[in-house]
Amino acid sequence: MSNVVVGERCGVLLVNTGTPAEPRPRAVRAYLSRFLMDKRIVPMNRFCWRIILHLFILPRRGRASAEKYAKIWTDEGSPFAAAHREIQAGLEEALRAEGRNAVVRCAMNYSDPSIASCLREMREAGCSRLVVLPLYPQSAHSTTGSVSDGVEDALARLSWNVPRSLIDNYHDNPAYIRAIAASIEQAGFDPSSDDRLLFSFHSIPLADIEAGDTYELQTGASSLQVASDLGIDRNRWTIGYQCRFDKGREWLKPFSRETLARWAEAGAGRVFLVCPNFAVDCLETLYDVEHELKPFYFDHVRKTGREPDEGEFVYVPCLDRSRAHLRVLADVLRPHLEEV
Repeated sequence: MSNVVVGERCGVLLVNTGTPAEPRPRAVRAYLSRFLMDKRIVPMNRFCWRIILHLFILPRRGRASAEKYAKIWTDEGSPFAAAHREIQAGLEEALRAEGRNAVVRCAMNYSDPSIASCLREMREAGCSRLVVLPLYPQSAHSTTGSVSDGVEDALARLSWNVPRSLIDNYHDNPAYIRAIAASIEQAGFDPSSDDRLLFSFHSIPLADIEAGDTYELQTGASSLQVASDLGIDRNRWTIGYQCRFDKGREWLKPFSRETLARWAEAGAGRVFLVCPNFAVDCLETLYDVEHELKPFYFDHVRKTGREPDEGEFVYVPCLDRSRAHLRVLADVLRPHLEEV
């Protein structure tokens, strides 16, 4: 039986990057324009970048990305948006079952529902506190920092000076570590075999690390703790980075492709690839892994003279809309809701 909900009402705002409204070039260009004009993303002078972006990058990337999105679109629409709708409803129900008087909303930093619209709903619902949880287990200037910017800007425009706290990261939360380890086990990883595990994270510019970003330290800590939970030797797992945006800057390495090429040539054991910094499956996992990284690995296997077996490359899905993910989020939020 659910506990009685008492106390002040708290708004729990989950924020992720976003998704186009539809898999068409115009919608994709609109989404990418908002994303790539973020002051934390822009790689050069904003005026110059705006011209380059709209004249050269968006026309080409809009078409190419629309084709990719079309391959992962479902009857629910964007799988990314559909998952967040379920997470919002499931988490609010879970928190209320604990007696938390919470209103949960999932906002998108660069698409709808916007941060501002979700905050407006929370204010109208009578929330007197706000807890913001960016859905990036490992924080970075370009992700968590951007969410913080967006929340503060939206609150200022709404003239809502509500008490608030932002959860910077949850890279070493025990429930998160166990859930990632369990997802790897459920995908069939065998600690007693010669299976190998690649933790593949989104890369970031090295300039951000030089400016004090602790993302690299957090990705390393998360990977080490998950591997320790699984009980696997250090020579059976490694870290890689994917999704480099441009070649004009130095990006955090090693790239996942380099590791996959090396492992394909070695030819020992199955390869399991997990993306722990993506809370929800998105284009970078649903498309990039299945249609780019997996074929890349198999091509390198063929170069050795072997014919690849479909089962020797296994992608471990994100926690996504699973019950395990709801438990992780509730555990991360719980210390920040104790006074509610």
